[in-house]
Amino acid sequence: MAKPKKEPRPKAETPKGFRDYFGAEVTTRAAMLNAIAGVYHRYGFDALESSAVETVEALGKFLPDVDRPNEGVFAWQDEDEKWLALRYDLTAPLARVYAQHRNDLPTPYRRYAMGPVWRNEKPGPGRFRQFYQCDADTVGTASMAADAEICAMLADALEEVGIPRGDYVVRVNNRKVLNGVLEATGVTDPDQQAAVLRTIDKFDKVGESGVRELLGKGRLDASGAYIDGVGLNQDQAAPVLAFLTSKGGNTAETLTNLRGAVGASEMGVQGVDELEEIATLLAAQGYGPDRIVIDPSVVRGLGYYTGPVFEAELTFEILDEKGRPRQFGSVAGGGRYDDLVARFTGQQVPAVGVSIGVDRLLAALHAKGKIGSAERGPVVVTVMDRDRMADYQAMVGELRQAGIRAEVYLGNPKNFGNQMKYADRRGSPIAVICGGDEFAKGVVQIKDLILGAQIAENATVEEWKERPSQYEVPRAALVDKVRDILAEQS
Repeated sequence: MAKPKKEPRPKAETPKGFRDYFGAEVTTRAAMLNAIAGVYHRYGFDALESSAVETVEALGKFLPDVDRPNEGVFAWQDEDEKWLALRYDLTAPLARVYAQHRNDLPTPYRRYAMGPVWRNEKPGPGRFRQFYQCDADTVGTASMAADAEICAMLADALEEVGIPRGDYVVRVNNRKVLNGVLEATGVTDPDQQAAVLRTIDKFDKVGESGVRELLGKGRLDASGAYIDGVGLNQDQAAPVLAFLTSKGGNTAETLTNLRGAVGASEMGVQGVDELEEIATLLAAQGYGPDRIVIDPSVVRGLGYYTGPVFEAELTFEILDEKGRPRQFGSVAGGGRYDDLVARFTGQQVPAVGVSIGVDRLLAALHAKGKIGSAERGPVVVTVMDRDRMADYQAMVGELRQAGIRAEVYLGNPKNFGNQMKYADRRGSPIAVICGGDEFAKGVVQIKDLILGAQIAENATVEEWKERPSQYEVPRAALVDKVRDILAEQS
C-alpha cells in the first residue's frame, strides 16, 4: 500500500510587499501617534475608527495601477456576490461614514483617524502594500478658517513629536489659482490643460528656462533626447511663468504677484483671496512665514483637491545612501476636497484635511536623533532556585506595581550565564539576582547592566573597583534601588 503523500511544510516568509514590525518599532510608532492624537484632541477633533473593509462601490475611485486586479485594491466577493475591499486610504471611509451618519454627527464634523491601509500595487524599495496613515479632516464647512486651522494643527503636531521650529515649513497654495492661471493662458482643450499642469509640476527639476521651453516647442533633456512641448505661444506661456516665479520676499508681495498671474480670471482671483484670508487668520494666531508660508510651487493632487492645498516639508539636511547631503523633504500633505461626499448624497459637502506620512515622519525623527533605534527592555528578575518561583514573582509584582517594566526569567534556570545572555538580548537595564544566600540574609543583588557594559568595555581594574555595577540591598529596598538606577541611566 502506497504511503500518503507528505504535505510540504509551508515556507516561513512574509508576503511580497509586506513586512513585520517588532518591539521598538511598534512602541515608537504608537508613542508618536499618541503625541499627534493629543494635538488633534486639543484642537477639538474626535477620534474615528472605521472598518478596515469597505464595499468597492463606496471606495469609488481606485488607485491608478490599472494593470493589477481591481485597480489597486485588495478585493473579493462575499457570499452575496457583493464586492468588498480593504481600504486604500482613510478619506474614502470618512466620506462613507459622514454620508451614512450625517444626521447624528455635528456639523462641521472634525475627526482624526490613524491606522493601516492596503494597496494592491507593485512594491518597491521603501514602498509596501500595507502602511500606516494619520489623517485629520473637517467636513461640512467652506470657511477658510478650517483650512488655516488644519495648517496650524499640522505645525503644532510636528513640533510636538520633536521637529523643532526652523526645521520644517508648511507650504500653502490653491488649486483655484492654478485654474485661474489656465484661464489666463486661454487654453481650453482639457488635454492641453493637463499637459500645462504636468509641466508646472516639473518646475523644481528643470527651472524657469526649462518650463519655458516645455510650454513652447520642447527641449533636450540631460540624455540628449528631445521632449515635445505643449505648444503654447509666448503670450499664452506668460501667465504660467508669472505664476511659477510669483513667490516674493513676504506674503503681501507673493499675493500681489499671484493677482498679476491670474489676471481677470474670476476663479483665480477667488483663489488668491482665499490664500490671503488663510494668511491673515494664521498671522492672528502667531503662525508666521517661518512656520507656514504661501508658496505657489506646491502642486499636488491636481485631480483631487478643489481649493487650498498644503504640504509639510522638513528643511534639515540628511545624507543619502551615497553620503551626499540633501533635504529630507515632504512628510505630510492635504487640502480642500469638496466633491467626495457628493458621491453618496448627491449634494456637495465642503471638506478639508491632512494626511501625515507615518513612516516618513518616523524616519525623520530617527535622523534628528529624537528616537533611538532600540527600546530599553524590562528589568529581569533572574531565577537561582526554581522552588522559590513564588518569591521571584512577588519581586516582579512589586516592581510592576511601582510602574517599572519587569519580568521573571521563565526559561531553564539551570545555566545562569544563559539568563544574563537573555537579559542582554532583551536590552534589559537591570538584572535582579537572589539565591539561597541572599534569601537567608534578606537581601537582593541588583546589577546595573548598562554601567556594567560600559565598565567592561573601557575601565581598568581600579576603575571597576571604584565604580561597582552590582549592589547588595535589603529586600525591602528593591523597588527604591531599581528606581534610582533607572533614573541615573536616563
